[in-house]
Amino acid sequence: MTSSLTVAPIRHILLDIEGTTTPIAFVHEVLFSYARSQVSSYLAVQFDAAETQTDLAQLRAEHHADMELDREPPPLIEAPRPAAIDSMVAYVNWLIGQDSKSTGLKSLQGKIWQRGYRDGTLKAELFPDVAAAFRRWRRDGLQISIFSSGSSLAQRLLFAHTEAGDLTDFIDSYFDTTIGSKTAVDSYRNIAAALSVPAPQALFISDMVAELDAAVAAGLRTLLCVRPGNAPQPTARHQVIYSFDDVTMRTTDA
Repeated sequence: MTSSLTVAPIRHILLDIEGTTTPIAFVHEVLFSYARSQVSSYLAVQFDAAETQTDLAQLRAEHHADMELDREPPPLIEAPRPAAIDSMVAYVNWLIGQDSKSTGLKSLQGKIWQRGYRDGTLKAELFPDVAAAFRRWRRDGLQISIFSSGSSLAQRLLFAHTEAGDLTDFIDSYFDTTIGSKTAVDSYRNIAAALSVPAPQALFISDMVAELDAAVAAGLRTLLCVRPGNAPQPTARHQVIYSFDDVTMRTTDA
């Protein structure tokens, strides 16, 4: 049995989603599949909307970068409109297949998922210990934020529509890749500054060592979350937990 870990002093907990609060299978097999199945119909209706055009402009810029890097994405067609939509659908599905952290893709996916959450098609799956940990941490006076490659909208939707109910009241802030890559040190410096918390008083929990390494370099505390279905990670550089129940917090320098 894993003994509880004591981490002190901590004021703020920053959480990854995929593989940390939420099973990887839910993201890849449910959310990604839903986005694939709905992107064509979504663009057919929302293509001219200003917020959609913002996402498409971002995707076109990323497509150009993919071409420059010889990644061989499917071609984009600008006109006529049906061909433009079909080619964008092909590119979006290509990005999903690559598990791309594309900002344009993540923003568009969030808008597509919004429809699925609202009509009840989607219900977010969390690991069983998550909701209780949120309540416990809030009771102990800790703040909770999220840092995920999914858009801030997608993050809010996920935690608003979980099998354990709406958990958004427990979450103070949401950060996505508009603040920087999850493996970039500056991303964590920027998050600490945005939260107005000294970096050593923030704890980042993730299933990916590369992200934890970046957080440590920015001065944050870290825990490696090992969950069923996660990719194997080297465990020597970070303390390991198997559940949020393994984390106990001391909020003062007692």
